[in-house]
Amino acid sequence: MQSVIHELHTLRDWLRWAVSRFHEAELFFGHGCDNAYDEAVWLILHTLHLPPDRLDPFLDARLTESERLAVLGVLQQRMVRRLPAAYLTGEAWLGGFRFRIDERVIVPRSYFAELLAEGFSPWIDDPDAITSALDLCTGSGCLAILMAHTFPNARIDAVDLSPDALEVAYGNVADYGLDNQISLIQSDLFNELGNQRYDLILSNPPYVTSDAMASLPPEYRHEPTLALAAGDDGLDIVRRLLAESRRHLNPGGLLAVEVGHNQAIVEDAFPDQAMTWIDTPSGEGKIFLVTYEDLA
Repeated sequence: MQSVIHELHTLRDWLRWAVSRFHEAELFFGHGCDNAYDEAVWLILHTLHLPPDRLDPFLDARLTESERLAVLGVLQQRMVRRLPAAYLTGEAWLGGFRFRIDERVIVPRSYFAELLAEGFSPWIDDPDAITSALDLCTGSGCLAILMAHTFPNARIDAVDLSPDALEVAYGNVADYGLDNQISLIQSDLFNELGNQRYDLILSNPPYVTSDAMASLPPEYRHEPTLALAAGDDGLDIVRRLLAESRRHLNPGGLLAVEVGHNQAIVEDAFPDQAMTWIDTPSGEGKIFLVTYEDLA
């Protein structure tokens, strides 16, 4: 492997080599990139401290020996340890926002980012009218931060069971100067929230079934199990959200829950629960909405 240090000279050389090796290693892409080329570009540009959105001007630039060693080290980590690229760079992007992350939290990815970028229209008529919102299972704090930008007049509580995740979230909230708008709370869902009520409760909870957990690609096994696994049918948290949310919503309020590919499982488990399934540009039927009035 070290021989490539003397055989690959330009960024273009390293990019071609990385894409070939990524395919050869049969890596899985699902943490910000969905293909070998984009992920190789991301890792190489980050390692060389180059702008993440400007590749062409640097393609034929020759790398110094120390730069070649650094790039090789990062690419080897990706291939040998099967670490998600986001953990190697220490950052992830969601909805145009950058977040600092590490292995204490899952890599941010959510269909909610697209909804929040559009002001949660048409389900919320006036984002400025939202005065209180709750992000359950906040992880790195990414969705709470997006909510703060979408609902500028809202007091936002961001809850997670993991103290490690909340440490990461504190850093991200501070980076965006939102300490006065977002409160981070360690709690098992609603347990520590008392009688607080909200106009909007949003959650991207653990929803991976036990069968799916057993077959996850190695990349996902670096993420906290607590943030992924949700029992045999993936609905351990969803059941609690549907059972407990009404007493924490204001009349006219809305519960929004992301469940990935589990739409059929949710519908089978709650045949009598009125809910609306939302399509986003990148996915159909991944999020359901329930109103305060429709929660039993």
